[in-house]
Amino acid sequence: MTGVYYRPVASIDPVRPAGALSLAGGWAWWDRAERITRDGQSDLIAAADVPEEVRIRLSVPRAPIAGLSFDTPRLMGILNTTPDSFSDGGQHAGQTQAVAHAKAMAAAGADILDIGGESTRPGADVVPDTEEITRTAPVIENLRNGSVDTPISIDTRKAVVGTAGLAAGANIINDVSALTYDTDLGAVAARAGGLCLMHAQGDPKTMQADPRYDDVLLDVYDYLEARVAAAEAAGVPRDRIIVDPGIGFGKTIQHNLTLVRGISLFHGLGCPILLGVSRKGFIGVIGGAQDAATRAPGSIALGLAALAQGVQILRVHDVVETRQAVALWQATHMGWDGGWI
Repeated sequence: MTGVYYRPVASIDPVRPAGALSLAGGWAWWDRAERITRDGQSDLIAAADVPEEVRIRLSVPRAPIAGLSFDTPRLMGILNTTPDSFSDGGQHAGQTQAVAHAKAMAAAGADILDIGGESTRPGADVVPDTEEITRTAPVIENLRNGSVDTPISIDTRKAVVGTAGLAAGANIINDVSALTYDTDLGAVAARAGGLCLMHAQGDPKTMQADPRYDDVLLDVYDYLEARVAAAEAAGVPRDRIIVDPGIGFGKTIQHNLTLVRGISLFHGLGCPILLGVSRKGFIGVIGGAQDAATRAPGSIALGLAALAQGVQILRVHDVVETRQAVALWQATHMGWDGGWI
């Protein structure tokens, strides 16, 4: 907890002033930052006036994770092998359906396949370890045996499930509890190619009951800063850690919007940032889409807003649609060389 925070004001404008700094080594740049304090003060300062340690962390390129560089936007395709996930529960619960959908997402351009066997929707119950392993490990093994070499993340809070996922061929641990549900998962993640730490207030059963924060942007930043330190203490190098502010996990609509609006702050952690907003309920409320399956346009709009702030990974259900949108976004802002992104 620093007491003073620096949110880089990201730009993707092609006219880049002299002295502007790369944002996390990616496609965005910054030459100013919002300086924020816990007592509510905020002012705009030049990048040169940001403390050197912070300035370096905001600017240096992120190291590759599981073989993926972060000089271009990455898509994480969601595969829920569950009967009760909020958007697609039951659609890919069978191994045949799950493998087919994962292969389709990889073919459509997913850079990571995120495979989970326990729903973390609001109100969800805990799934027994053995059941979660049965839902995920055989799917991962089948994909690897089928010559799918796309990086795979195992979406779990549990060490035994993470261990089984890695043994089956997963590369990354994606933990919505940021190593707070099962502290043994840290040692497992230390053997993986990467670890994603997400912020959540409360557990899935109760997290949306009445979420409250002093300042949601700063509170989530402090939490993730502490969890990155905990992961490092468990043996996971910072350059193998991804951070996720946890949109919708113990947040109101206003909390979610504040986090998306200020998401460039999280570059200060020195890790790639993942945004997971796909098909979430607040998109339906604001966009008038009651059916979760019809929320791709709103999900993409938020994803592109995040990319404009240098966010490196979008976790999505709708890979084809998002890939097309990102390709056009990149071509518009950064030019097109005639190839696929």
